[in-house]
Order: sequence, then C-alpha cells, then structure tokens
Amino acid sequence: MEKAIELLREKGLAAQAKKSGRIAAEGIVYTYVDEAKKVGVVIEVNAETDFVAKNESFQSFVASCAKAVAEQNPATVEELMACKADDQFTVEEALREKILTIGENMKIRRFARYEGEVVTYSHGGGRIGVMVKFDAPADIAAKDGFKAMAKDVAMQVAAANPTYLDKAGVPADEIAKEKEILTQQAINEGKPANIAEKMVMGRINKYYKEVCLLEQPFIKDGDITVSKYIENCAKELGGEIKAVSFVRFEKGEGLEKERIILPMKSPV
Repeated sequence: MEKAIELLREKGLAAQAKKSGRIAAEGIVYTYVDEAKKVGVVIEVNAETDFVAKNESFQSFVASCAKAVAEQNPATVEELMACKADDQFTVEEALREKILTIGENMKIRRFARYEGEVVTYSHGGGRIGVMVKFDAPADIAAKDGFKAMAKDVAMQVAAANPTYLDKAGVPADEIAKEKEILTQQAINEGKPANIAEKMVMGRINKYYKEVCLLEQPFIKDGDITVSKYIENCAKELGGEIKAVSFVRFEKGEGLEKERIILPMKSPV
C-alpha cells in the first residue's frame, strides 16, 4: 500500500511537471467572506480552458483555497501552498491531485485578504472579483442600508475599474508625468502659458475622476461622486463611513493567452 501511494505521488508530480509549461489564462476569480470573523478573500486560480473553470470539482478546490487564506492567513502564494486544504491534503497536494484528475495545467495566481468590515462582489460568473474594506461602527455596519451601499461601491469598482482609492493614493511621479504630457499637448495646441496651466489643472482633475474610486461619478447617479454617495448614506444611517481600500481581480488580466491559428483554406 505504501509503495502504491508513493507511485501515485510520483505520477502526480510527473503529470504536474509535464503540464506546468502550458498556458493557463482561464479559470475563475472567487470571493469569500466569513461574516462571523469579519474576514474577506478574493482569489484567482487559473486553468487552461473555460470549460474546466465551470467544473464543480475545480470550483470546490478554489473555494477550499479561499477558506484556507481566510483561516490560515498566508502572506504569499508559496505559503498558501503549504496550508491545509482539508484534513488530508495541503493546498499543493490538492492542486496536484486536480491537475492529475482533470488533466489541465492549473495555477493559483494571486489572492488578497482583508479583515474588518468587508464586502465582496463577483461579476460574470467569476470573471471579475472585487473586495472593498470600510471603516464603520459595528452598529452601522450591521444595518441593511450599509450593506446595500457597500455592494453598490463594490459594483462601481467592478464596472469602472479604478486604479486608486483617492487622490492621495496616486503617486506623485505619476501626476508629474501626466502634467508634463498634458502641458505639452496644450502647447502643441498653441495655448499661451497661463491658459495652458489652467487647462492642465482641469485635465488633471478629469484624470482623478477616471482613476480614483472616490472621485468617480457614481454609476447609479452621475450627478454625485462615489465619495458623496458614501457620505449621504452615512448621514442617513446616523454615523460615519469611510472606504479604506479595495482590490479588483479580473481573470487572466496581463496573462498571455494561447492563440489558435486556423489553417488557411487553399484558393479554389
């Protein structure tokens, strides 16, 4: 029996090594919240095909990875691989078993974990996963109005894809570079220096509205910003609410996808 187990393990390692070079840019972004412990997780696990992403066994594995992140708090993917996926296997062993049984290369790409008042949102069957953390008193966070507001903000992140939370989060060198580009554009348009400066400031404010979550027009009411929407909800609920941070994962973003080249038909 021990020899059989050893052979199966060796077979699994060989299968994993053989498939490891194959492109895995499909898969799923999964979100998980432990309401009792106030811990949220968003994780991306990749496979080679969208078909496998819909496989119940694959989805169950991803869910176990998310729970391992929530409960065991690994700092990196490497640490996650050593975590317990269940009573029998580590995450690494469970991943190897899935590669062997399903027959595709799979990789745990990344994850994020927040503690506190968190909300998650999944869009497109796991194509996009969002997690937002708020600072709010427990009595306010327990209200339905807070939960509805938090979900709206998470949906905003999914739809508008902001890069930063607020103006303070934008790196100074990035703003300097943007000003340089915009100033040159204004000069190329033949604007005087004083007019160019005003144009640049106006365009920088527009840039903030594009990249900063709290500066963006709220998707359900374009007359107010996301910041104002949160402020209005806080007043209605009788307390203070602050968006602290967010994370947005989109399946396969930045990964090279395998291109299928169809044979050309010979001319008739």
